[in-house]
Amino acid sequence: MNKQLLSGFIKKLETPKKIVIIPHKNPDGDALGSCLALHFFLVKTGHSAEIISPNEYPKFLNWMPGQENIINYSTANEKTVELIEKAEIIFTLDYNQLNRIGNLENIVASSKAQKIMIDHHENPGDFADFKYSDANVGSTCEMVFELLNAFDPIKIDKSIATCLYTGIMTDTGSFRFPSTTARTHQIVSSLIEKGAQPHMIHQNIYDTASFNRLRLLGTALNNLKKIEGLPVVYITLSQKELNHNNFKKGDTEGFVNYGLSLKGVLLSVIMIENESEKIIKMSFRSKGSVDVNQFARKYFSGGGHLNAAGGKSDSSIEETVSHFIKSIETEKIIFNA
Repeated sequence: MNKQLLSGFIKKLETPKKIVIIPHKNPDGDALGSCLALHFFLVKTGHSAEIISPNEYPKFLNWMPGQENIINYSTANEKTVELIEKAEIIFTLDYNQLNRIGNLENIVASSKAQKIMIDHHENPGDFADFKYSDANVGSTCEMVFELLNAFDPIKIDKSIATCLYTGIMTDTGSFRFPSTTARTHQIVSSLIEKGAQPHMIHQNIYDTASFNRLRLLGTALNNLKKIEGLPVVYITLSQKELNHNNFKKGDTEGFVNYGLSLKGVLLSVIMIENESEKIIKMSFRSKGSVDVNQFARKYFSGGGHLNAAGGKSDSSIEETVSHFIKSIETEKIIFNA
């Protein structure tokens, strides 16, 4: 982190402020972990801070320190609007386009508060007054650590360390994605020294699956298909299949990665039907130089990182599969890059 960026961050927080922290819609471990860690730190330094989530988050994250105080916009609209209207600073964490916060987009856009973006995705928007953006970092939690550690390392306690470790672990695929660097491990080492317990965090994230989630995984793997002649697999889950297995938010987390465990496969995608939003939600994962970020942007209104991205389709599952296969065949040169 450069000194100019740090000094700008410190200057904005040198006196107590009314602050709102907002993760992206359907927040994951990195989004929630970075928000909670920043919240703890800001309160310790004398600020009034609240976390507002655009909607509910997966139950496998409901053990995290401080999560019980998160305000859910979808169930507390009036309180949310009031807090944003009174805010002097709004932190936007783990996203770089305001459309990633759903119905909160216009409310935040019209706010007179200073907006501070902390994010590690490519192609950042220009809505923020202060921008800490680095697509070379594996998680937003790593970036938040760098800020807090440079600001006042003494204030990083066990709760903050636990939240940051959770986000780093989940967004780096338990430290196996290419974005994991020597610095990542140095940060993790520091967080463990501060009180984070890796075995406990891992168990809370990965070893608390419900019976229905495992049944749904079985359905997903049964639907796994490979594109003939290409190192590509895809998984589909219909709304009917989700309902049959009593789907809960977060149940499909990580399913797409199973495709990449197949020998020789370089790209895996999962397509999940969402009848209420009338879309097919898509998650892309790849290996090496296969750029799913650009692929998702070009064909499925999405984006993210080189090896991990999201997207969506307004068509049926059958039509989405057909479009995906045609798009892959059009772009098959990416497997020879």
